[in-house]
Amino acid sequence: MNLEWKAALDAVVQHPLFLIGLTLAVYQVAVAAHDKTRWIILQPLLVSSAILISVLVLLDIEYATYKEGTYLLSLILGPATVALAVPLYLNVRRVRQILWPILITLFIGGFFATVLGVALAWLFGAEEMILQTMAPKSVTSPIAMLVAEEIGGSASLAAVFVMITGILGAMFGVELLRFFRINSPEAQGMALGMIAHGIGTARALQENEETGAFSALGMSMMGVLTAILMPLAVALIT
Repeated sequence: MNLEWKAALDAVVQHPLFLIGLTLAVYQVAVAAHDKTRWIILQPLLVSSAILISVLVLLDIEYATYKEGTYLLSLILGPATVALAVPLYLNVRRVRQILWPILITLFIGGFFATVLGVALAWLFGAEEMILQTMAPKSVTSPIAMLVAEEIGGSASLAAVFVMITGILGAMFGVELLRFFRINSPEAQGMALGMIAHGIGTARALQENEETGAFSALGMSMMGVLTAILMPLAVALIT
């Protein structure tokens, strides 16, 4: 009986759509739990990641197998990111009205988001490779991984820092902004997009379309400037 059960389980696990279905189901459960309780700790990405990792370990599924089985989800990540331009386009008139405040916020906020994280790690005695890896933590994973590798850091570790930054930003960002009485959709959106990249933008879209639009703007501009200026800055310093 045990052999029959194991054979049936193996057949399900090896099905081409099993890992995609598992990922989507776990995420939907996490979203439902968060929507029902509204607890900060039940941030959907954090909860779904924890559940998914536990299931993969329990079923003895290696990451390489999971990555290959969920290739379709990775494939649509690019178009999904590009689709964030839609709310931005719908609010382009408002963006033009406050273009200079946006640019000032981008340069000052982006500078402190980078420097303060690296400075904190340096104070705790982090080695140079870790500092170089943490520097691009506030931009989306593909850019952060490339930049980290270019300036001497670890691409794979950069992806971890990016995910942690995004999750923490999505969990506490809006609440912290409200605590300090920053209720402007433009300010909230720029802050979430610049600090918490795609995950923060997803959280911003839950607030309203305008906040999501400015978050998408902050995320994209922060990514471009980081990719261009950070390697130049490191080259000048060293």
